[in-house]
Amino acid sequence: MKQYRSATGAALLAALLVSVPFQAHALFEDADARREIIKLRKQVEELGSKIDSRAPLLEQKADKKSLIDLIGDIEKLRSEMAALRGQLEVLSNELNNAQKRQKDFYNDLDQRLRKLEPQRLSIDGRDVEVDKTEQVAFDRALAEFKAGNHQAANQSFSAFLQRYPESGYLPQAYFWLGSTFFAQQECAKAIPAYQTVATRFPNSQKAPEALLNIASCQLDLKDKGGARETLEQLLKKYPSSTAAGMGKERLGELK
Repeated sequence: MKQYRSATGAALLAALLVSVPFQAHALFEDADARREIIKLRKQVEELGSKIDSRAPLLEQKADKKSLIDLIGDIEKLRSEMAALRGQLEVLSNELNNAQKRQKDFYNDLDQRLRKLEPQRLSIDGRDVEVDKTEQVAFDRALAEFKAGNHQAANQSFSAFLQRYPESGYLPQAYFWLGSTFFAQQECAKAIPAYQTVATRFPNSQKAPEALLNIASCQLDLKDKGGARETLEQLLKKYPSSTAAGMGKERLGELK
């Protein structure tokens, strides 16, 4: 009888050991699943208590039939306990799988959000923050210009300037907008865009080239006086620039 009672105690201990860890409850957010686990654990504990309460009766029963009936009841309880343990194990696995799926989902979401976060870039010697969509829009417009699609590039740069009026790419965007007009021989429209670069962003790397292109446009418009003045401004403000070297040659041709 002592061996039998030890066996029933071991069965109860095993049932408790396979219960779902508390950490799973804390991590998994499905309230219904947590309540079901608690319910199953309570049932296991109740069955274990029944087994322990009936086991001592084996020592008190004298007739064989009563002993057999009692043993049958205990075996039935043990079978029910085993079934509950199986349900607990299945539910525990489902919880673990759900936790893993949640973790993978949030990791993937975090990666996607990081890709959309503003990036720190150096543009024209300045450190600026640029959104991913902003970067894509500028790169697409520039790619269109380099591919010779000047009208499409013009529309893209115009849209970019409207959508991102505070962008770190403003000097570049205005310069390339002017270049789309220049490439289509629309100098009257190119000059204001280039002039914006020269006046609003004098420290931009594109400012010297913008002045040089303004002078070229003025020459195309037969405005030699204006071209001469622009070239002199270029040489005065950016004497060591590559554009100044070319401007010096053109200024010499005008004299």
